[in-house]
Amino acid sequence: MLDANLNRAAEGLRVAEDYCRFALNDSFLTDATKQVRHRLIESIPADIASALFASRQTESDVGTAISTPGEQHRTDLAHIVAAAWNRVQQALRVIEECLKLVAPPAAGHIEQLRYRSYTLAKACAITAESRERLSSARLYVLIGSGRSECAFVERVQSLIDAGVDVVQLRDKRLDDRTLLERAQLLRRAIDAANRRPLFIMNDRPDLAVLARADGVHVGQEELSVHDARQIVVPNMLVGVSTHSIEQARQAVLDGANYIGCGPTFQSGTKHFDHFPGLDLLRQVAAEISSPAFAIGGITLENVRQVLAAGFSRVALSGAICNSAEPASSVSAFLTALNTRI
Repeated sequence: MLDANLNRAAEGLRVAEDYCRFALNDSFLTDATKQVRHRLIESIPADIASALFASRQTESDVGTAISTPGEQHRTDLAHIVAAAWNRVQQALRVIEECLKLVAPPAAGHIEQLRYRSYTLAKACAITAESRERLSSARLYVLIGSGRSECAFVERVQSLIDAGVDVVQLRDKRLDDRTLLERAQLLRRAIDAANRRPLFIMNDRPDLAVLARADGVHVGQEELSVHDARQIVVPNMLVGVSTHSIEQARQAVLDGANYIGCGPTFQSGTKHFDHFPGLDLLRQVAAEISSPAFAIGGITLENVRQVLAAGFSRVALSGAICNSAEPASSVSAFLTALNTRI
C-alpha cells in the first residue's frame, strides 16, 4: 500500500509540476509543487524506503486490471491537473494512515504535505481561471466619486467609451450610502455599454455585492483575501495590493485572482514610505503568472520601463483622471501597452 501510493502521489505531483511549468509558465507554483514532491520522498524513513522495491508485486496486483471509463477521459489540461491533484491527495491520505502503524512521526509530515497540496491545487485552478478571465485586461483605472453625480457619470462614460478594461471605484471620504449610490451608477453605465469593462469595488466586499460589481480589491491592511471571499458571491474577482515578492507569492496561495504590484514610481495620489519600484515588477514577472498590474506613479513617460520589466498591465489614477483629455490619455496608454518592447 505504501509503495503503490508513494508512486501514485509522486506521479500526480509530476503531472501538476509540469502543468505549472509548461502550461502556466509559473516559476513559483512549479517550485512549490516540486518541493512537495521532494519532501514526500524525504519524509519516508530510510528503513521503510529500502523495503519498498522488495514489496512491489505489479504483475500479481489485482488493481492493475481494474479501471473506470472516467479514468480514460480528459477534456482539457485543467481537467488533467485537477485529476492529478485529486490523485495526490487521496494517495497522501493512504500513506499517512499506513505510516501511523509503522512510523507515526512521519505520518505527521505527510499530513502537512496533504494540507499543502490542497492550497497548491486551489492556487493552480484560480491562476488558470484568472488568466482566462483577465486575458484582455491591460488598462485598469481607479476613479473617485467625482464632484457630483453628473460629473461622475460623465467621467465613467468617457472612460468606458475610450476602452478601459477595468474600472475601480475608490473613495474613502464618502459615507456608505453615497458610495453605494455611486457604485450603482457605475454598474448601470457599464451594463448599458456595448463594450463592458470590469467593475471593481475598492476595499468594500459588502458594497461590491450590493452594487453587483465584478470584484473587490483589498490592501495589505484591509480584509484578507479569505475574509473578502466570505462576503462576496461565488465567481467574484478578488484582487490584492502587494509591495514585496513575499506578499505576491502569498496572494497566489491565498487565492487572489490578480495582484497590484507597487508602488512603482512616486505618486501624487497616495503617499508611501517605501518604493519597491521596478525591481518588484521584475521579480513578479520572473516568478508569477497570475494577472499582475503595476501601479504607482505610472505615466506615458515611464510606462516603457514597466513594459521592459516584464509587465503588460498597469493600474492608473492620476495619469488618467487628472488629464485634461482623459479619453486621449486612455488611447495613448492602450497603444503603449499593446506595443512590444
